[in-house]
Amino acid sequence: MSIPNITETLLNAKKNKGLSFADLEKILGRDEVWIASVFYRQASASDEEAKLLVEALGLEPIYIQELTGYPVKGLGPVVPTDPLIYRFYEIMQVYGFPLKEIIQEKFGDGIMSAIDFTLDVEKEADPKGDRVKITMSGKFLPYKKW
Repeated sequence: MSIPNITETLLNAKKNKGLSFADLEKILGRDEVWIASVFYRQASASDEEAKLLVEALGLEPIYIQELTGYPVKGLGPVVPTDPLIYRFYEIMQVYGFPLKEIIQEKFGDGIMSAIDFTLDVEKEADPKGDRVKITMSGKFLPYKKW
């Protein structure tokens, strides 16, 4: 997976300003995961969000247009090679069908929306080693019968 040039620009500007995604969350009033998805061009910002982001990062206004453009979503057709991203791929390979079965048992035949969706990442202290806690919440969408 190649990273878009704008992503590198945004990440470098964030680093140079000493900002975290949590800091940007306070500035934009949007969740840090969503902001990171804008950085990686998996989501698009409104004009106002893009303006706030560009100002916070000290970038030229020329980047506003790119941040508000329609993104091309997804990692591509290949298996991810980055170890952290691959683990999510692996989790779905191992637990995808069990999750599908349990969701359908509880809700019926349908899917979890990735559009009406939130994703939160938390750090949990643990004496055996800190843990990553990820909470996904998506609206259930039943399949239509016709």
